[in-house]
Amino acid sequence: MIFRKHSVLFTSVCLLLGGCGYGDSRTAHRAQLSMVGMTVNDLQACAGVPDKTQKLNEHTNVLEYVWKPSATGSFSVSPLNLSTITFGGTGAQCLAMFRIVDDKVAEVHYAGDDDETIGTDGVCSTVVRGCIRQPETTMHAVKGGITGPVSAFSSPAVPQQAVNSVYNADNTPKPAAKP
Repeated sequence: MIFRKHSVLFTSVCLLLGGCGYGDSRTAHRAQLSMVGMTVNDLQACAGVPDKTQKLNEHTNVLEYVWKPSATGSFSVSPLNLSTITFGGTGAQCLAMFRIVDDKVAEVHYAGDDDETIGTDGVCSTVVRGCIRQPETTMHAVKGGITGPVSAFSSPAVPQQAVNSVYNADNTPKPAAKP
């Protein structure tokens, strides 16, 4: 009997978290780990053609994907026309930016109003979902269960970047002169 109560409780919690963005947030954050190192051709094969491309220097490009959900699922109430209170729903837009260095994904960032009720960056899962569901051969496997290394509440650390991908040739930091 106790086992049955725990399994019902566990199932209820899983359904609640799944419906509120928890799974979407974990998918978006898993992509930030597993897509680093994949080729730009594989990225476009699973995520599609980017909405914008910006060349930063001869080694580095930024590809931007924009996703705007058709409905956010929120509603607002204005009691006595004093203020507006918004309930539920998801973010209104995701900007997913991929830094491409020498034709490989070097890092993935998300911006915009992209949080869901539970978790961060969940709206961005739609941009990377195809890549996560059918991983390309140049992606990295990210192991770990519900406790890690992927969190629904924070993005993973940004990988260290090569100097030629961060600075343009004329702006490269110079070593300090020795006295």
